[in-house]
Amino acid sequence: MACQKDHSSIQSIMATLPYDQGGRGRHKCAACAYEKGYELGLQMAEDFSISEVLDNLDESQAQNQRHKSPHAAFALGYLNGVKDAYK
Repeated sequence: MACQKDHSSIQSIMATLPYDQGGRGRHKCAACAYEKGYELGLQMAEDFSISEVLDNLDESQAQNQRHKSPHAAFALGYLNGVKDAYK
C-alpha cells in the first residue's frame, strides 16, 4: 500500500537524499524510513535489522521522498535521533 502519511515537516530533509532505484527497499517510503531511523536513534536501539525495517515500510509516495534511498534516509534519521538523544 502506498504511504498516506503527512511527511510535510521533513520535506527539506528528503530533498537532500540521494536517488535510489534498485536493491532492497526499492519503492519504499524514504520519509517513513527516516522517521523509523529517528525513533530508533532516540532510543539508542542496537537490536534491529535494517532489512526488517525496510520490509515493514509502506510503499513510496510522491513529493521529495519519491525514488529516494530508504537506506540513506534511515541512516540520517538514526544519526539525527542519536544527536537529539544527547541534547
